[in-house]
Formats: sequence, structure tokens, C-alpha cells
Amino acid sequence: MRPHDQLLAYIRVLIPTSQEEFDQFKDRFEVQRLKRNEYLLRAGEVCQFNYFVIQGSFRMYHINTDGQELTRYFAFENKFGTNLTSLIEGSPSQENLQAMEPLEVLRISKTDFFQLVESVPQINKIYLNILQNAYITSQKRIYDLQGMSALERLKWLLSQNPGILNRLPSRLIASYLGVTPFTLSRLKADL
Repeated sequence: MRPHDQLLAYIRVLIPTSQEEFDQFKDRFEVQRLKRNEYLLRAGEVCQFNYFVIQGSFRMYHINTDGQELTRYFAFENKFGTNLTSLIEGSPSQENLQAMEPLEVLRISKTDFFQLVESVPQINKIYLNILQNAYITSQKRIYDLQGMSALERLKWLLSQNPGILNRLPSRLIASYLGVTPFTLSRLKADL
């Protein structure tokens, strides 16, 4: 499947879209490929793009005052991901967006994206979906950290991202769950 076809399939799940309608805006999305560990965005830069993952994955993380990497989100195939605060406000990003595997994304510039949000119902629906998912994910993370045990958090992560343990290093998954790699190893044995 070609990258733009994958995006069209994603859009069609949200809202009926003909090939002719899609052809009117698909060229605003350009392919970008990265090697493992390369960056889409570094902390301190202003985010200029919204990304749709075709193949591979990237993570969003920041480094706390103790120098510890804290992973907030993993974006896998058929998911949008960006630093929304930086993209919307035009402010420097507090996060890094780093490829965790060889990565292929479709990216759309902030300017093009928001022009299309205003004029194309399909893109408006995507934006609404991105905002809803960001809010829901943030709420779940807050409640998970407050009320779930580490094992429950791991089980929830596996229910949302089957196969993640085989795709990403344990230290990154541990960072996302808020545990040490040693604790994650122990939790995996308890599954």
C-alpha cells in the first residue's frame, strides 16, 4: 500500500471520502523517512509539522531536571503525532520526537494543516480526532498513574499496543510506565 493510500484508509474510517476529494489535498502531505534514533523534533525547536505514521514508530519524551528521559507517548502505524502545544502556539517544544525504528511518515506543515482544517471537512474531522485522542490519552495517563499498579499499567499498555514488547527497548517502555527497567523485567515475568 502506498503511503497516501494508507492515509486515505485512515480518513475513510473517520468520514466518507472519495478518491476525488482526497486528491484535492493529498499532495500537501509529503513523505519523510528517518533512521532509528533520528529526530523529527528536538526540545527547544518550534514544531512546524503534524506527522502520520506509515511505518515504524516514534516517541515523544522530555528530559527532567535529573537528566532522566520521560516518555509521554508512542506513535505507531496509522496514528498522528506531534507536539500540539508547540504546533498550535508556535512556542519552543518541551519534548523530543524521536524515531524508535526505521520510520516513514507523511508530514503536513502547520500552515497547510490549519488551512485545510478550515476548508476541508475530512481534515477538520482528523483535527477533531487528534484533539480528542490527545485529551483522552492525557486523562488516561493521569488516572493510570494515580490509580493503577505498575502491572495494571503494563497490561493496559499491552492492550493498546500489542507487540510493543517485541518492537521497542525495555528502557523506553519502562520510561513510559514510570518504572525502572529492572521493575519492568519483573512485571513481564508476572504476565
